[in-house]
Amino acid sequence: MLKSLIYQLKQPYHFIKTGLLEALPAAIKTRFPQNKLKIIAITGTDGKTSSSTLLYHVLKSADKKVALISTVAAYINDEAIETGFHVTSPAPKDLYQLMRRAVDQGSEYLVLEYTSQGAFQSRLFAIRPMIAGVTNISHDHFDYHLNYDNYLMAKASVLQKSHTLVLNEDDQSYYRLKKLISSSEHQVLSYSGEEKLPSQLKKAIQERLPEAYNQMNARLITKISQQLGLSDQEIAQSIKTFPGVPGRMQFLDLKKLTGKSRSYQLVLDFAHTPQGIEAALTALRAKMKREKMPGRLIAVYGSAGLRDHQKRPLMGKIGADLADLVVFTAEDPRSEDVWAIIRQMKSDLGDNHRKVISIADRQEAINFTLQKIAQKGDLIALLGKGPEKSMCYGTSEQPWSEVEAVKKALS
Repeated sequence: MLKSLIYQLKQPYHFIKTGLLEALPAAIKTRFPQNKLKIIAITGTDGKTSSSTLLYHVLKSADKKVALISTVAAYINDEAIETGFHVTSPAPKDLYQLMRRAVDQGSEYLVLEYTSQGAFQSRLFAIRPMIAGVTNISHDHFDYHLNYDNYLMAKASVLQKSHTLVLNEDDQSYYRLKKLISSSEHQVLSYSGEEKLPSQLKKAIQERLPEAYNQMNARLITKISQQLGLSDQEIAQSIKTFPGVPGRMQFLDLKKLTGKSRSYQLVLDFAHTPQGIEAALTALRAKMKREKMPGRLIAVYGSAGLRDHQKRPLMGKIGADLADLVVFTAEDPRSEDVWAIIRQMKSDLGDNHRKVISIADRQEAINFTLQKIAQKGDLIALLGKGPEKSMCYGTSEQPWSEVEAVKKALS
């Protein structure tokens, strides 16, 4: 009861502190750049960055002047801008400066990835997207939002400001979001895995993005791109040339990385929620079957400290159910004890304890996996960190790179 009351009081607090006292002055100082951009906002529990980056690529390939602000980086037209963000929705000062820069460099469109916390904390104050798309809304951030209803409402607060909404009809959030949003004031569109696509689009998506969840991301972007007036041919051709997102289903070329071929494959992915881990491991198992890989599926991951405790047993169980071997380790433990986090991840394994190894230090976990247990034909997935460039211990961010950790383990 007390937690719920405190949570409800936070919203007007953030509206004043972040919205009125930070975002409004930033908007005035930068001359309201949000009004000069056609903003497409993308949100969801999983798939936000991949979807946002794909839409940016599709629009850029169609010769549109477009900017992107996402977890990985910011891009203005062809220029990559290193932001150093460890959050998806930047502070208003940074956000408005980037939007001003985009306007000054001639951008017409802005693809903006946003989170529930960013929305709840009024970091997107005064931004009204032309189109908003949703990938999925599942179990995450309950440490902050307390429950699914609050989490959904936080994401919906930006959707309600959008003219056109594109919702995932296959997701549990679909009907609840439709009910929250008045169709008389908004155009509500949907996409689904069952929806029939033109053959050229279907072929492009299946060939470039074999994972089921990435195909859903592509369907979202296809629907948005069609609303923006792009032809099916333009969309299909762009999807074919999509380079991918660093740290998202990124298969490492180990020979190029270390100078020596290996008999196993290694992939990095940002999956850090129960649904994300399930989708990633399911896709990797399908890849092993498709390519007749004879080895084991091995997953290395942890769960973030000072974040949703309820998801930890789920994450542990899903990994142990779907992989042949799982190594639980650190993932931004912050001020929590890594071993305490791992114990929670192991609390609902059933008969799968024999499939789990626990190594608190992430570098040591990667060393052990690659040096001691990796065998010919195995597929090893390092999950949870993806492209991030730091690891949070206590209250400080320390340099971290999954790629560098792999190089160190194999040196």
